[in-house]
Amino acid sequence: MHLSDIVTNAYDLFLCIIAFYSLHRLLIIWRFYRYRHLLPQPREYYRDTDLPTVTVQLPIFNEINVVERLLQTIAQLNYPPHKLEIQVLDDSTDETKLVCQQQVQQLQSQVNIHHIHRQERTGFKAGALEHGLAMAKGELVAIFDADFVPSPDTLLKMVHYFSNPRVGMVQARWEHLNRSYSTLTELQALMLDGHFVAEQTSRSRTGCFFNFNGTAGIWRTAAIYDAGGWQHATVTEDLDLSYRAQMKGWQCVYLPNIQVPAELPMEMNSFKSQQFRWAKGASQVAKLLLPSLLQSDCPAHIKWEAFFHLTNNFNYLLMLLLLVLALPYQLYVMPYSWQYALFFYVPVSLITSFSLVSFYFIAQRQTD
Repeated sequence: MHLSDIVTNAYDLFLCIIAFYSLHRLLIIWRFYRYRHLLPQPREYYRDTDLPTVTVQLPIFNEINVVERLLQTIAQLNYPPHKLEIQVLDDSTDETKLVCQQQVQQLQSQVNIHHIHRQERTGFKAGALEHGLAMAKGELVAIFDADFVPSPDTLLKMVHYFSNPRVGMVQARWEHLNRSYSTLTELQALMLDGHFVAEQTSRSRTGCFFNFNGTAGIWRTAAIYDAGGWQHATVTEDLDLSYRAQMKGWQCVYLPNIQVPAELPMEMNSFKSQQFRWAKGASQVAKLLLPSLLQSDCPAHIKWEAFFHLTNNFNYLLMLLLLVLALPYQLYVMPYSWQYALFFYVPVSLITSFSLVSFYFIAQRQTD
């Protein structure tokens, strides 16, 4: 086989795989429009006297600029005080630790709040959540990262879905406090809206596995333990636990109508670090769980969606390979006939472009 044939076959193969993922994105859009009105409802609403106990966990690491706002916000949560416990899981190594201690002391007269500091950050965020869970008294565990600002009624809006004993997790949608701060934050908001508006809605409404987003959600304590607890094998412990819990049969509920605002990273290094962690974590979860999921008794549509979900980041690698092959392709490969270009390259290009543009257009249209 000649070099030109190798380059051509590789180039066309990578292009076809990217188009395959683009077709899946179009499927997400179709399912979103078909099922978007099927908003889940609680099996029943708890009476005030029957509300479950909730432990609110606040994982913090060197968040001195936002930690005071976080603690003041959490202290305003509208929930029966005798059924609410707040854990400040503070792994900080800077002045944040002192600020947390002072704020907790001031708030202890208002709410049941505890400052928990580990000397060693074993397992990072997953380790902090695991450490706090061992001391938690709540039937449910709500998690909010330091840059989130939940409204006072957030817990009361979400807790009733746990009246179904098989519901293990409820996830709210992220909103963005600083969307208009810069072009970078606007682009991040666009990307996250695509995930929360289209992907999460599509997956949850069709019974497919979807992921806990690490914050702005509530877990049933029993579901965490049944799924194997918080583990440190990946850098996306939220995605890992979500899949393990759903593979155990726990139901997860996504509520796009409940929005919890947060700040987006405002500088490029933080954004790149976040994206790298998410991409690496998804690949780790795919390596750990996808083989057993594909061999399980789960329905085929769940397996297919999980495959696309967990391997989606390989698209970036494929696009990089396309860029690398672009120059050899132009130098060593004879141009195809116009018929080949018309019936292969044009449709593939239209599919990839249309799916991407429509995906984010729909997300923005639904949030306006």
